Amino acid sequence: MPKIRTYQAAAKRFKLTGSGKLVRSQADKRHLRRRRAKRVKRTQFMMVEVQGAGEIKRVGRLVPYLRKFKD
Repeated sequence: MPKIRTYQAAAKRFKLTGSGKLVRSQADKRHLRRRRAKRVKRTQFMMVEVQGAGEIKRVGRLVPYLRKFKD
């Protein structure tokens, strides 16, 4: 059985935490950064958890080997 291809664009956007949660970047970090307040820019760098079972399932299909070592 052949290996499944990983979508590299999705692999760069999603990470897995130590506890096994799927996280994503909250917003584009470089876009319009001069006009924003410092507090707003700081919150954009934070990673947020992917919400919804359907979204987690969709990302799991795009990046099939992301959860392999956490089971």
